[in-house]
Amino acid sequence: MSVMKRLSMIFKSKANKALDKMEDPRETLDYSYQRQLELLQKVRRGVADVATSRKRVELQINQLEAQAKKLEDQGRQALSVGREDLAREALTRRNGLNTQIADLRIQYGNLQGEEEKLTLASQRLQSKVDAFRTKKETIKATYTAAEAQTRINEAFSGISEEMGDVGLAIQRAEDKTAQMQARAGAIDELLASGALDDFTGQRDDIQAELDRMGGGTDVELEIARMKAELGQGPAPKSAIEAGQPGQATQQAPQTQQVRQPGEGL
Repeated sequence: MSVMKRLSMIFKSKANKALDKMEDPRETLDYSYQRQLELLQKVRRGVADVATSRKRVELQINQLEAQAKKLEDQGRQALSVGREDLAREALTRRNGLNTQIADLRIQYGNLQGEEEKLTLASQRLQSKVDAFRTKKETIKATYTAAEAQTRINEAFSGISEEMGDVGLAIQRAEDKTAQMQARAGAIDELLASGALDDFTGQRDDIQAELDRMGGGTDVELEIARMKAELGQGPAPKSAIEAGQPGQATQQAPQTQQVRQPGEGL
């Protein structure tokens, strides 16, 4: 295949694709229906023209028949007065008119047949045009519905793609949030354990040790309380009671030494 033929084929294929994209079937159907109406109108005008010609021939026949009847009456009158020559001339003219009338009757019959054919063709064409109009409207309605459905499907497809992207964004946000929460929790644990120094407040080693001891005491008190509820041990003591003896020791009163007479001060 030569280069020119390939270029021509490519051009035609692209032009055909562009025309298909530009063509609206509804507009094409409306244009075809309009053309059919124009053809139907031409057929009807043809029927009207033939009917007019037939009517004109019919009028000519009536006029010639009236003239032939008049000539026949004149010939009879001429014979009644002894003018045979005039009667012969009148009858001769009447015979000429009868010949014309016969020809016109043949033409009238032909026009009448043509009129009937055109009338029948017009009726058939009218039926086809009416059927095409019904089918056209049905196709247009179906095409419009299909076009609307296509737009809806495209919208749904776009929404689905958009929701997919949104879902990925939400997943990334959730993952990032979970990662940040985990990191924040780890930092809190490190700060609580003392692995990291908290520079936001006054905290030294003694305070940290006291905090750990207090935390352990709370746990021990909770365990003792649970054992007491289960009947497995005595009731827990408070932190003050746990740090002091069971009964407070009374301090012995200091004895005041009695000075004897003669002792020095």
